[in-house]
Amino acid sequence: MSLRIAFAASEAPIAQAAREALTRQYGDHAEQGADVIVALGGDGFMLATLHRTQNLAAPVYGMNRGTVGFLMNEYSGQGLEERLRAAEETVINPLSMRAITADGTIHEALAINEVSLLRAGPQAARLRISVDGRLRMSELVCDGALVATPAGSTAYNYSAHGPILPIGSDVLALTAMSAFRPRRWRGALLPKTAEVRIEVLDPSKRPVMAEADARAVRDVVQVDIRSEPDIKHRVMFDPGHGLEERLIQEQFV
Repeated sequence: MSLRIAFAASEAPIAQAAREALTRQYGDHAEQGADVIVALGGDGFMLATLHRTQNLAAPVYGMNRGTVGFLMNEYSGQGLEERLRAAEETVINPLSMRAITADGTIHEALAINEVSLLRAGPQAARLRISVDGRLRMSELVCDGALVATPAGSTAYNYSAHGPILPIGSDVLALTAMSAFRPRRWRGALLPKTAEVRIEVLDPSKRPVMAEADARAVRDVVQVDIRSEPDIKHRVMFDPGHGLEERLIQEQFV
């Protein structure tokens, strides 16, 4: 029995051309009721697809038609059904962000990779960090800080010299960007169940913005971050090229 495949593609011409060719060969089922959703693009499009389809039953299988493809499989138009039947599945839990702005507005969003706080002015941010209701750092002066999932640990977190986390490690990375005080602080590893609160000190003079997978909220004064175990993103990879293997391999590049 043929698989019911739904194709989604980024706006890039190479992704649109791939979608056209694949739909001619395999058909194109509606995402609702599909057996699998094939996302054509880069990692940014893959993240957008996972967010958009999180309430659907179908897993997502990405093929790289973008510039970055850490979450993607190699593109090929041949033998797609066989590849999908043999693919390995990884379950990813996102982070939730609850950000309060200076005017008291509450913004909520989910992040598969990371929630980050970044200075939004010429001066460094001053942050206060609590974990599970306990104050852990009374003042962190930095360009920013982020909380990353294992799936996102090779993205912004890794660029900020944070650790790469194995996908099954059940930990989160709390990483500082360009910490000025404490100068040598590089971050912490937290259990996946931890609830992190980051408060912005002196927000009128040192404004801060928050981002959840590139969805930005400006002028935040407090951000609460925690994992959402009840939300499960199902991502498929070719055998031997799963996310666990990629996270290990990345550490030896």
